[in-house]
Amino acid sequence: MVIDLIKCHGSGNDFLMMDEMGGNYGFTEGSRANLAKNLCNRKTSLGADGILYILNSETADARMRVFNSDGSEASMCGNGLRCVARYVCEKLGIEEAIIETMKADLQVKKAANIFPGVPTYQVEISPVSFRVEDLPLNIKQKELIQGVIPALSEELTFTALAVPNPHLITIVDDTHLKSNLQKELSEGVNAPNELFPDGVNVSFIKLIEKNKIYVRTYERGVGFTNACGTAMSASSLVTTLIGENDVEDIIEVYNNGGMVRCIVHKDHKDYTIDLIGNATYLYKVTLDSETNAVVEKHDTIEEESYQKLEEHAKSVLRG
Repeated sequence: MVIDLIKCHGSGNDFLMMDEMGGNYGFTEGSRANLAKNLCNRKTSLGADGILYILNSETADARMRVFNSDGSEASMCGNGLRCVARYVCEKLGIEEAIIETMKADLQVKKAANIFPGVPTYQVEISPVSFRVEDLPLNIKQKELIQGVIPALSEELTFTALAVPNPHLITIVDDTHLKSNLQKELSEGVNAPNELFPDGVNVSFIKLIEKNKIYVRTYERGVGFTNACGTAMSASSLVTTLIGENDVEDIIEVYNNGGMVRCIVHKDHKDYTIDLIGNATYLYKVTLDSETNAVVEKHDTIEEESYQKLEEHAKSVLRG
């Protein structure tokens, strides 16, 4: 049996995407995890941050499951959802769709290109929760919004939220970004620990100017990535909470893989975030399912346009 895959990325956060809507590969839960670990290994295989499985849904146009490169399953992936949104919309010949994820059915749609020649999709990031039990984070208080966790740092203030992936976010300066603090802190809360028993995504934000931020994220189950969609969305929300940005405004979020746009919405006490960015196909590949050997591979030319977006993002960060 052969397996057809698309190598794709959102903001440089790259995935292998597999369509199971038209046929059943017969994967077990164990085989899904093993396939992610094997195929995402950058030293011995195609390499990626994770695998996106696209399945039929009883409640939506399609269902997305996300397995990280270590074989763990993520409840959501914003950058991956954009890629799935593109695939499903193009497959079904529509411009808007509903995608079922682990925690919610989310709206997605084709959007105006974020940069010339770059296919762009807008996806809903929700639900949002500030309850520490939803991450979970083991502290005595019910929420942590711009608060201190002495066991992690005496000088940084953190906000913890689930979107629904768990995130720990802090605003820092260049000194913190250039240090090893984020790496050390992130590795600690993603190893066996009492604070975050299930681990957590850790993001450092640098404020550039009004409606422009830089976000670097250590992803649970992956490590440092070029970008994390839910982290950029959550980070945008945090900047509105402290008054640096405003709800309903477009926030440009820069990352090591490029840039996206986020819009934070508030309905009474509830928040949702629109994440708008690229959904770029790198190549299509067919593998032998028994050996994982490449049978056939076809490259696209989409990355050429995306590289121009990357250069633009770098120029903004250079100032």
